[in-house]
Amino acid sequence: MKKKTLTVGLVQMATVSDKSHNVEKAVHGIRDAAARGAQIICLQELFASPYFCQVEDADLFDLAEPIPGPTTRAIADVAKASGVVVITPVFEKRAPGVYHNSSVVLGTAGEQLGVYRKMHIPDDPLFYEKFYFTPGDLGFMSVETPFANVGPLICWDQWYPEAARLTALRGAEVLFYPTAIGWHPAEKAEFGDSQLAAWQTMQKAHAIANGVFVAAVNRVGHEGPADGGLQFWGHSFVCDPFGVVLAEAGQGDEVLVVECDMNRQEQVRRGWPFLRDRRIDAYGGLTSRLLDRDPR
Repeated sequence: MKKKTLTVGLVQMATVSDKSHNVEKAVHGIRDAAARGAQIICLQELFASPYFCQVEDADLFDLAEPIPGPTTRAIADVAKASGVVVITPVFEKRAPGVYHNSSVVLGTAGEQLGVYRKMHIPDDPLFYEKFYFTPGDLGFMSVETPFANVGPLICWDQWYPEAARLTALRGAEVLFYPTAIGWHPAEKAEFGDSQLAAWQTMQKAHAIANGVFVAAVNRVGHEGPADGGLQFWGHSFVCDPFGVVLAEAGQGDEVLVVECDMNRQEQVRRGWPFLRDRRIDAYGGLTSRLLDRDPR
């Protein structure tokens, strides 16, 4: 089997209220990753601003931009200059009153290869995303790049096996999950370790079940009131199709660069042929919210 490798870069960073500062920081991270050999680089969810969904405030819709817009153009310029693909999460203004949490896949010439709109939108304490984001309407996708087929997903999507499966069935070789997840500080001592472990376990399970690489990039730092808010836990990582973590970041600013042996997909799928053995004739119930009817 001819050796095929892919080098992935993840830019994990803390943000400030100055949007231009965050974008420039991301640009530096992209350049750093590219200089170290990264071919496909992913930024964290809503990287251009602090995580504003902790409150419901209509003025914060002003943070949104069209696609293309100033942020995507800035990232497109560095993608072209560095000859890399960049998965670029943005707060998308589609039309007045219609906004999405989106990712733009930008190619090595700065061109737009694809746009994904977050499908699963949470509504939990300090994660009031339903106030801001219209659910995605472009479906799950695989985007062809010069280096690999990528499956762009976003944060809350990472808890849904259906999203990972459908993206893998489209031909994605790597699932990318730009993320904004962290602890409520008052809960960290009791639940912190188990929450982080669950987050990692779920994504490693997607890798194993689908025979794909998974790359998750999270933000870091405390955002919000000093006596509350959210503490983003970082721990961005890349795992192979067997769920083996190839590299993992800590809880500070970090640019993670990871070489992936793409032959692992073929090797793992030969040994664990889950896609071959799927009973596609028996899965109709997945389109129901719950299966309340007695199957007898």
